[in-house]
Amino acid sequence: MMDISRETLIENIKALSEKSVLVAGDLALDVMIYGATERISREAPVLILRHSYTKYILGGASNAANNASAINSGKVSVIGVVGDDYHAADIRRVFEDAGINCKYLVEAKGRQTITKTRISGSCSHSITQQIVRIDTQSDEPLPENVEKQIIKNLEEAIPEHDALILSDYHIGTLTPKIINSAIKIANKHKKIIVVDAQKDLDNYKNITSMTPNLPDTQKYVGRKLCTREDFSAAGRYLISDCKAKFILITCGGDGMMLITPKETYHIPVFNKSKVFDVTGAGDTVTAVYTLALAAGANPVYAAIIGNIAAGIVVKEFGCATTSINAIIKSIPSKINVE
Repeated sequence: MMDISRETLIENIKALSEKSVLVAGDLALDVMIYGATERISREAPVLILRHSYTKYILGGASNAANNASAINSGKVSVIGVVGDDYHAADIRRVFEDAGINCKYLVEAKGRQTITKTRISGSCSHSITQQIVRIDTQSDEPLPENVEKQIIKNLEEAIPEHDALILSDYHIGTLTPKIINSAIKIANKHKKIIVVDAQKDLDNYKNITSMTPNLPDTQKYVGRKLCTREDFSAAGRYLISDCKAKFILITCGGDGMMLITPKETYHIPVFNKSKVFDVTGAGDTVTAVYTLALAAGANPVYAAIIGNIAAGIVVKEFGCATTSINAIIKSIPSKINVE
């Protein structure tokens, strides 16, 4: 059992707004199209929707940036690729509306901006339901000139920020050259480096931390994790493979496991309540955890803060964000870390 100081925790949370973060990775735009169902088409057995409105949401690596910006607007930047299509202007506009600096974006001619379009409908007697999702993305490797420009932008941007998040959705932005260059530059300038990836975790070496979820961790180590000893072994295996200082494994409703070279800590879910939507909760953890580490928080305290933040956003639909005041108000009366 580890004693947690409420006063120290509050100080760490308040310090989140003082730090800046750079997010590099697969930047995506979620396009949410809503309409009312009218009838079945005469042309084909499909629903006809009367369009009501369209909402643009930052998804993929963009959501990690959005979560950070909700806490320290004006101190978050993104690096990634957009296409030369009309969605490139859309994602730039949404970044700017969220207070996120997007001057380091690189446009790739002939490439598509990563977009996930969800079409949802409802009628007067039903809730809104998703009907179809359309994913738009490029599967071709990054052109060499685009890769070089991203690395050049990293050289300029990393020294200006306190922390670097590498958010890999495996859509092709984070190539081996970009990964290695980003980590090398960040370490040269003594920056916090946190990785959020779903596979190929050992592509990332010499980092501060990593935030894999339980299923992805189990896939990487090749076995199911059940006991504390299992988590300790898996975490230290990752620490060794990635040359990381510590690993944070997110376990959904079972909380988190923070593993250091010598200790293992279980951080339970605080303020349990009805979960509406877990979409983007992992990005919330990564963003807030990274800001806390950059602010000088002990890794356990940083994980607790990320845990509380995630507990707030899962109560809302879609990729939600939170704030410093909301996190402080959500600190539980009793904090048990084993």
